[in-house]
Amino acid sequence: MFVDIAYYNILGLPLVKWLGIIAICCFALTASISILNRRKIRFIPFKWHPRMAYISFAVAAVHALLVLLTSL
Repeated sequence: MFVDIAYYNILGLPLVKWLGIIAICCFALTASISILNRRKIRFIPFKWHPRMAYISFAVAAVHALLVLLTSL
């Protein structure tokens, strides 16, 4: 069952790969919010940094869970 979900094709790539790409982008955005605010470039408020961190961890956890469950 989890193999069917994890390897469901979306635009030619499996869902697991899309979740990995989204997780990396979310972590990069989270880091850039912190770096830009430290350099006084504030077009994204710092209050979004913890929110993006929670979203990043959630997406990465779903990605990791699907990978682990397909290998069982």
